[in-house]
Amino acid sequence: MRPQQSMGSGVIISPDGYIVTNNHVIDKAEKIIVTLNNNKSYPAKIMGTDPGTDIALLKVEATDLQAVPLGNSDEVKVGECVLAVGNPFNLNSTVTAGIVSAKSRNIHILEGNPDKNIFPIESFIQTDAAVNPGNSGGALVNIQGELIGINTAIASNTGSYAGYSFAVPVNLMQIVVADLMKYGIVQRGFLGV
Repeated sequence: MRPQQSMGSGVIISPDGYIVTNNHVIDKAEKIIVTLNNNKSYPAKIMGTDPGTDIALLKVEATDLQAVPLGNSDEVKVGECVLAVGNPFNLNSTVTAGIVSAKSRNIHILEGNPDKNIFPIESFIQTDAAVNPGNSGGALVNIQGELIGINTAIASNTGSYAGYSFAVPVNLMQIVVADLMKYGIVQRGFLGV
């Protein structure tokens, strides 16, 4: 069997090389290479993953990287203009525009597995910004250029954009990333009732 390659997008969240992407982008990867807009490439280490939110945290050995400013996804309003940034179809640095169509959308795409402690948390920001294969893990930003979400999924019968895209809210991403940085896994409390 030949090795397979795939491509996705990611977001630099700190100048010292932490990058957020989707878990499904790096799942089962044996080798991850991060290529920046300036065409510099770095091997990446997986610092942790959370299949329940489809978030993964990577680290590259680099300094003085340009991190995206973080916004507040709780303040996002339906009808607000947004931009989706990523690398669809291997086209570097593609930007599409749209509006927020809904918040806290549950579309039942993340699979749970209680035996592996995977409990899906879906509370997506829904937009009509065009997102295609390769955009996964890329930035959803507001018009101030602040990260408000991580592009994760599309609703499509063809596998290409059909009008709806979904992003993990940045506030949820920050909670997941904080745990991945500190513990390597996400700490969740459960109430046994």
